[in-house]
Amino acid sequence: MTRLVGVDVGSTTVKAVLVADGAVRWQDYQRHGTRQAEKVLSFLERMEAEAGLVAGRDRIFLTGSGAGPLAPLLGAKMVQEVVAVAAAVERLHPDVRFVSEIGGEDMKTVFFTEAGARRGKQVYMQAACSGGTGTFVERIAKKLGVTPAQLAEAAYADVSRHEISAKCGIFAEADANSLVKAGVPVEEIIASLFEAVVTQNLATLTKGNTPLPTVLLLGGPNRFFKGLREAWQAHLARLWEQRSITLPAGAMVDDLVQVPPAALYYGALGCVEIARTEPSEVGGYSGLERLHWWIDVGQHEAKARAGAKGLAGDAEELERFLRAYAAPPAPSSLDPEPEATVPPGPRTREPVVIGCDFGSTTAKAVALSAERRLLGSWYVPSKGNPIEDAKLLFGRLREAGFEEVAGLALTGYGKDLLRDVLGADLTVVETVAHARAALELYPDVDVICDVGGTDVKIMILRQGTVADFRLNSQCSSGNGAFLQGVAERYAVPLEDYAAHAFRAQAMPQLAMGCGVFLQSDIVNQQRNGWSADEIMAALASVLPLNVWVYAGQLRNLQAAGRHFVLQGGTHRNLAVVKAQVDFIERRVPDARIVIHPHAGEAGAIGAALAADEARQSGVASRFRGFAAIEALHYRSTTSALTRCSWCTVQCRRTFIDVAVEGGPGRRWSKVKLAEGWERVISGNSCPKGLIEDKDELRVVKSRYEETKRAHPNIGELVRAAAFRAVR
Repeated sequence: MTRLVGVDVGSTTVKAVLVADGAVRWQDYQRHGTRQAEKVLSFLERMEAEAGLVAGRDRIFLTGSGAGPLAPLLGAKMVQEVVAVAAAVERLHPDVRFVSEIGGEDMKTVFFTEAGARRGKQVYMQAACSGGTGTFVERIAKKLGVTPAQLAEAAYADVSRHEISAKCGIFAEADANSLVKAGVPVEEIIASLFEAVVTQNLATLTKGNTPLPTVLLLGGPNRFFKGLREAWQAHLARLWEQRSITLPAGAMVDDLVQVPPAALYYGALGCVEIARTEPSEVGGYSGLERLHWWIDVGQHEAKARAGAKGLAGDAEELERFLRAYAAPPAPSSLDPEPEATVPPGPRTREPVVIGCDFGSTTAKAVALSAERRLLGSWYVPSKGNPIEDAKLLFGRLREAGFEEVAGLALTGYGKDLLRDVLGADLTVVETVAHARAALELYPDVDVICDVGGTDVKIMILRQGTVADFRLNSQCSSGNGAFLQGVAERYAVPLEDYAAHAFRAQAMPQLAMGCGVFLQSDIVNQQRNGWSADEIMAALASVLPLNVWVYAGQLRNLQAAGRHFVLQGGTHRNLAVVKAQVDFIERRVPDARIVIHPHAGEAGAIGAALAADEARQSGVASRFRGFAAIEALHYRSTTSALTRCSWCTVQCRRTFIDVAVEGGPGRRWSKVKLAEGWERVISGNSCPKGLIEDKDELRVVKSRYEETKRAHPNIGELVRAAAFRAVR
């Protein structure tokens, strides 16, 4: 009996079914890790061994974003994805009126309408942006430290939610970062992601049409994420009520929004349905010989024609680079003298100054001695909450034995929120902190390039002073989090990124620019057979273009100077360093390029140097102490009562209340706070958002007027004098 095979080669997974005698006899669903052809080969070999698939007798149909190059190699017929899904739904669910399928990197919707004796279809698809897809949710969840099991069980119902834009995956990450910095609980951010996904699908893929019951939800995210299903049910119930849609008598929303057990396989099942309508000679399975040839020979020949050489032209070039940049850095003025190195264990009570950099993806701290020697550094991944990050970081400092803190300065995204909570002496703007760290070691530097987790900072200096700077914090293109996300997608530990990238003898040419388009380009290169190692090499190679040209808008690099300092945690990745060095040297042949010896901790070092200057002024530190930080207890509130009402924007703020000794409390607040608690307000977009009531606003305005009188605006005075009426 002829067997019918349907294979859905998606952007992140391969799904396949084998049907014989009207029943599914074999099925599987696995991630392919960019090796689409290899995964399809594995599935077909298993079908031959386990389900009796035979070349020349059986038939095969393929669908999905990666099916195009593979179908001719197997004798298969290609089926468009939405057509395949619709065919399966029409056969298995004749009463369904609306279908939403969410995949790893695309979204599809199908409206079924009655057209006489037949059913009409309207189909819409979004594959150009990761916003609103499964990868979008998984990437941000990983960043928040949420495991796949926790993500699957995360709730939507009865959880506070916040604004996250899913129109663009990059902007959504920026919104999630802002919520993290505001101390919003992780479970609320995850619920907000589910909200954003459903909002995005309904806003962009319904085109003004109303999804009518019964609704079918397909694809891995809809199948695996409980909270996403709850979000769909809540949104559709509200939509049906708003648009006066009459529901079947006695039907519950749960009954009208369905997720079938085989939700993952509808593309593959649709291929089988299409096969049943095609002549028997269409899609004849031709065996695996040509697919083997493609994997072993063909794709490599195609890549050689279309791609570029690897990051290093040959082994000798790579060896020269590693000798120059991979060796331990030479001792710097920050490092302790060898004989002064203190062994692990309790330190003496010599006062130290602490600098902390609370970034979007990591938290860093350094300890400097009175002689500005670096006594230690600590680097921990962010847990998604700045207060938890602070507790972890200062716990590490305490374990190291530092008892006497003479000064504390903060920089990074979390600096303002944590200043009073930790008792910091000052906060330092990030660009200033990074510039100070570089100038401490390289006083003649011309250009400082700091590539962090979610931003890129370029500072151009003249005679030791920042003359110009460029900051990109709204797009992931060229930053460390983008590289980390791609590495995680391929199950490659970030510390192994460079080793994998240097293995690539060739690499595809990726487009410079928007991170969304770069994501799409990566998917296209996967279809063409490029491996994870080759794509990671290409991503490192395009990073300098995104840093200097796209983000920095510096097309004439030679005019910026010749002495470059590269810092930021992303420059711990030697593949990135190799690409940066090659890029700069091609444009500035006599360039001197150095990697800051403490690249990841540069911001914290700059903050510590500022704290040391404050210490020398003789003012006692405000540092609350390790015990107080370890015992920090806090709660956060985001509700209608916390919303700002000073203007029409009405920012949805978060009140983060921390129990601290001497805290004034806020008994007069709508969200009352007892004495012994300190309130930090986040989520506001202007200084007024830090104010809760009218009396407080009067005090702030009074202080503002006093400051204005003491320090008048010279421009206003000159303008007033110039236009004063002459008598």
